[in-house]
Parts: sequence; C-alpha cells; structure tokens
Amino acid sequence: MLLTKYTHACVRLEKQGRAITLDPGTFSETGPALAGAEAILITHEHADHINQDAVIEALTGHPSTVLYAPAGVAAAVRAAAPESAGQVRDAAPGDEFEVSGFTVRCFGGQHAVIHPSIPVVANVGYLIDDDVYHPGDSLIVPAGVQVKTLLAPVHAPWSKIAEVVDFVVSVRAPKAFQVHDALLNEAGLAFTESHIARIGAQHGTEFRHLASGEVVEL
Repeated sequence: MLLTKYTHACVRLEKQGRAITLDPGTFSETGPALAGAEAILITHEHADHINQDAVIEALTGHPSTVLYAPAGVAAAVRAAAPESAGQVRDAAPGDEFEVSGFTVRCFGGQHAVIHPSIPVVANVGYLIDDDVYHPGDSLIVPAGVQVKTLLAPVHAPWSKIAEVVDFVVSVRAPKAFQVHDALLNEAGLAFTESHIARIGAQHGTEFRHLASGEVVEL
C-alpha cells in the first residue's frame, strides 16, 4: 500500500491501482488528492478536513465514487448535491465496511474539546486495512487493535505537545507520520516533531516527517 501525504490532514492511500482519500480539506491540494479516488473518507465537519465544493465536484464527476462521513457531514453533502445523494454514506464509531478494496473500521465519536464555549462535533477515526489509523481531530486510542501506521495530529488549537506525545506512546504503532501541521511554521514544526520522535522512539514508535506530496510504501 502506498501513502501520499498532502498538506495538513489529507492523505491518499493506493493499492492494486485503486485509491481512497481521507480528509481533503481547504488547506490541502484537493485536485491531486482526489483524482481517481474511488472513496472519500471524512473524519468531521471542519473545513480544514472537508472542502465541500471539491468533494461534491469529485462525486458529481465520478458517479462510482462514494463518500463516508459522520451523519451531519453526510446530510450536508446530500443537501448541497442531491444528485449525488446515493453516493453518500454515514459513518459512525463501531462501523466496519469494505470500499475500493480496502477494509475500514471506525473509532472515536467526538472531536477533541477546543473550548467549553464551543460545541463539540462528531469525529470518526478510520483504521484502514488494520494498518493506517487517521484519528481526525481526536486523540482516541482505538481499542482492541494494533495500529501499524499512525497519522498523528501534531498541532491544533485544541491540543498541546504533551497530549500528542501521550497519544503516540499509547497507540504504540511501529511507524508514525504527521498530519494536522498546516498552522505551524518551520521552526514550530521542527520543535514539536523532535519531542514526538524522541519520546516515541523510547516506546517503539519511529516517527518521521513527510513533505507534502511525499509517498511512502507501507
């Protein structure tokens, strides 16, 4: 399986000539990320995780492409693009399904708390092929599975470095790469990732930074 990292929270997974895209948001290069993707997985409703216009364009341009998202996100897409409503599926914690040759298991339930005055929205983390775990904006450790490749949200208004490090240590995946990094400048990203890499290594996780557009084979 090939993993391509795009800006911020977006990644693309490919195997046997088929592809799925996770969290193509407004900070990300949605064109190449969505090109030819047979499925789009959205963790939650925030615009940095779903560029609704780009997603609808992908659905209307390719009637075989399907979208999985929390119920509220799915309903919003159906309302905005009723002609593509049949391509949209709800996703919730505990769901398991197969799409485009990939197996998907859903975890989590809600977004991390940003501030007590800001309502908490639904957030679904996706485990792909019992290998790659994309938690969205949540630090939920998936129970009962051994994650092989963790996509760690390294920075957000709702997180601090200690929480991110604890998440990486708790998941104990052999490999980890960064997501949710668009709000950090080069110095801040290097500082944050150095802590994740150093402490993660003490607990068996090899953390590596991926440049936007970089491809790794899993």
